[in-house]
Amino acid sequence: MPLDLEFDGSVILWDVRDLNQKEHKTLRVNIEFDHASHVAWSPDSKAFIVHTVRENNIVVYKIEKKKDGTIGSAAPVITFDKVHEDDVVGFDISSNGKFIMSCSSKNDMVIWDLKGQQLSRLDTYLMTTHTAKVSPCGRFVVATGFAPDVKVMEVCFTKNGDFKQVTKAYELTGHSSGIYDVAFDVDTSHIATISKDGTWKLYHTKIDYTRGESPHVLETGSYGQTAHAPRIALSPNAEVLAVSVGPSVEFYDTYTGKLYDTVENIYSGIINYMKFDASGKYLFVCGDRAVRVLHNVCGYYTTIASCIRLQGSKQTSATVERQKKTIQECKEALAKFGK
Repeated sequence: MPLDLEFDGSVILWDVRDLNQKEHKTLRVNIEFDHASHVAWSPDSKAFIVHTVRENNIVVYKIEKKKDGTIGSAAPVITFDKVHEDDVVGFDISSNGKFIMSCSSKNDMVIWDLKGQQLSRLDTYLMTTHTAKVSPCGRFVVATGFAPDVKVMEVCFTKNGDFKQVTKAYELTGHSSGIYDVAFDVDTSHIATISKDGTWKLYHTKIDYTRGESPHVLETGSYGQTAHAPRIALSPNAEVLAVSVGPSVEFYDTYTGKLYDTVENIYSGIINYMKFDASGKYLFVCGDRAVRVLHNVCGYYTTIASCIRLQGSKQTSATVERQKKTIQECKEALAKFGK
């Protein structure tokens, strides 16, 4: 179930099971005398967390479900102490439920436990921080900003689950100017970045940094620059990169670095946020008080190309048959789009 923010002071919860229907089941949760800049689900889906704009607070809302499993209501249960004086540019909860991260544009990043206790407070040393995120694996936090490098830090816990420390893991280097945004694939084995220098990069990050291994660039591409800072999203299999260019979205094949297609003028204004769904078939795009869902057509082409490349290597007959089946399924899907 996705979450949607509204500047009228509400958070809307959507049931994705009926998105193909004309009437959508939603639950509107009002935030009194304020509105949220960021929102995140708890890993167990029993709560969601928002960061409010005017009060600059983090608030946890507990969700009550009906007997049929649908959401009945949501109410605030915990309000964290205010720590940031400036706009929050990064906010997320780890997938393992061990910590929450918040970060302001003035470089102060705070790691919290789920009860609102500060575990650590960090300086990103970026002069100005553009964005900060938690990796899908729940191990790392990253920050991007005025500097041309991405700082990747590991949030460490003991075997008993107690917080230990936040330590520098590695940096993503290679850009010549500040970095606007960063995105991950499903297991944090790849990270994508986009920079003011007009390029995006895809890094291989499945490394053991404790043994001195370093990430390396797999592909670099150029994107269409506008006056607005772009946002990016990386497909779960890391084969497709979506880049927001003002009100439009560009889709790139990360293996070749080439632009596949541009979906133009999705909104009258700029795009605020993008994210692929878990299957990689859809891209959720936010802007202009609406969430639009795009088909990841590029992903079907990259999957076909990936299977064809693998067929050139030594594989079992069963694997070859699975690849042929995948290619056929992708072609059938593309035929429905007239491709």
